[in-house]
Amino acid sequence: MIQLKATKVFYRNLNSKAKVVLNRGGARSSKSYSILQVLIYKFLTEEKKKFLIMRKTFPSLRITTWYDFKKIISELGIEHKIKEEKKFFNYYYKDNFLHFGSLDDVEKIKSSSWNYIFLEEATEFDYEEYVTLKLRLSAPSVDGKRNQMFLAFNPIDENHWIKKKLIEKETDIEEIHSTYLDNPFLDADYKQQLEDLANQDINFYRIYVLGEWGKLENLIFDNYEVIKTANEDDFGDYFYGLDFGYTAPTALIRVVESKERKNTVYVFEDLYRASQTTSELIEQLRNIVVDKSKPIYADSAEPDRIKEIKQAGFNVKPAKKGILESIDAVKRFKLLIPERSVNLLKEIRTYCWQVDKEGNPIDKPINCIDHAVSALRYALHTHKGSRKLKIRMI
Repeated sequence: MIQLKATKVFYRNLNSKAKVVLNRGGARSSKSYSILQVLIYKFLTEEKKKFLIMRKTFPSLRITTWYDFKKIISELGIEHKIKEEKKFFNYYYKDNFLHFGSLDDVEKIKSSSWNYIFLEEATEFDYEEYVTLKLRLSAPSVDGKRNQMFLAFNPIDENHWIKKKLIEKETDIEEIHSTYLDNPFLDADYKQQLEDLANQDINFYRIYVLGEWGKLENLIFDNYEVIKTANEDDFGDYFYGLDFGYTAPTALIRVVESKERKNTVYVFEDLYRASQTTSELIEQLRNIVVDKSKPIYADSAEPDRIKEIKQAGFNVKPAKKGILESIDAVKRFKLLIPERSVNLLKEIRTYCWQVDKEGNPIDKPINCIDHAVSALRYALHTHKGSRKLKIRMI
């Protein structure tokens, strides 16, 4: 018998009878992990079923949802019972089939049918993509159980299509709301970090702590463009920024200078993963950083970790200090961000100034969901420098 270590969010998803199950919640509420557990449970207990687990891009899928899937089946001790086609990210158990996919291979998905579909970070998708995928919930169900689609997301914008077109207009939907209080396995330090948001920004507090719909206001960066692919012929010199984490994600950002355009850089999210010890991070860096001579500008508050990485042969240096100065350094450049850098995009789209009691912005950014943005700040501020200017508030 397999025993799952689950939260009540797991049971609410497992018992839902709705066609579309929306999991709206704050940070670390266990919503995504719980949905994965539900699908694994169904994968092991139901018959002749097809499962599709998706994120917008495949690189983000591989380092988040697929990583958690592998972790869960490992902890359950059932890897040997599941047949894996790692090259295609396909998994088989008896007569069940599970595939990890993204919109990178959407044409293949359009011609297929499924019993269960899971959209992780559903706010990354647009409404037309959602409709296309929902139409694929057409595989036969031999046991009479309904085909279902599960969506998990932070409610970052009250005008998002999930709210306007699904919650307010569609029927046959169940909305499951969760917060960090629904996750008894969360450590005290991270709980405190979330609770401290109440003193920084009420909008962020609503989104990431209460799991309520927020408004995108007082944004810091608007100097970026989302691109589908990068023009490698335009690549010049490059360097890295590194923000350490453990409970929070560790983020490695690669900044590539444009040869053809002045003050323009390409920005790539090369690593974004929690629960990374320094030795595990070093192994990741060995796979990612091809040229060890390229500088890596890391959080100067972690000198011991910097020293250990340097001893492993990397050209890692402490980043210059100064939050406002580093923000100014980033603002000096046009940022070209490939759409596969989904965590960086998620952060930069919500990176905003704190407000005072009257709701006026102050010159201090919210310190929470900013790991990739911090790595970007470290890189540009330290490598390119910044002007000694006070930032004008909008």
